[in-house]
Amino acid sequence: MTNLESLTQAQQELYDWLIEYIRTTQHAPSIRQMMRAMNLRSPAPIQSRLERLRTKGYIDWTEGKARTLRILKQPVQGLPVLGAIAAGGLVEPFTDVEEKLDLSNLLQRSQDCYALRVSGDSMIEDHIADGDLVIMRSLTGSEAVSNGEIVAARVEGHGTTLKRFYQEGEIITLQPSNQKYQPITANTEQVQVQGVLVGVWRGY
Repeated sequence: MTNLESLTQAQQELYDWLIEYIRTTQHAPSIRQMMRAMNLRSPAPIQSRLERLRTKGYIDWTEGKARTLRILKQPVQGLPVLGAIAAGGLVEPFTDVEEKLDLSNLLQRSQDCYALRVSGDSMIEDHIADGDLVIMRSLTGSEAVSNGEIVAARVEGHGTTLKRFYQEGEIITLQPSNQKYQPITANTEQVQVQGVLVGVWRGY
């Protein structure tokens, strides 16, 4: 199942829709529902696509039994882990998605969320340890950050770090939760808040 034959655009469209439908309803759709979803007036194209998906190893069903269609190869789901974030000094985050963190049961609406793996121990007093995955929510529009929130912040000329956010006038202080580390202070134009902490994931 590792080297499946590629799909045409029409087959991929139906396959993606089937995955989402079965995931949300926990049962297979009818041919009529597939026709409506694909904006088709005849069942023939649907049946053809289903046969091709079956031949290529993506789906299967039990002959003679309605709604027994099942997905054979589930796609990788979850939040993108976008790289590392410093909880010590400042480091440049990675841009390539390295892996996926599946939190579908915990985060129903994950469109605005992403994960970063913590590097360092500057947030240890907030129970955020080296190697943890922090779940961050991207800011929307002109949303303001409240003092005391834990944020992923990019400091101009340095990199991105995980700290508690405090602003007084034009000065932003990024406060560590470990007495071994000094706060980072900068002017507002030098700091870009890239996300607000919503959770911490730790594997044991």
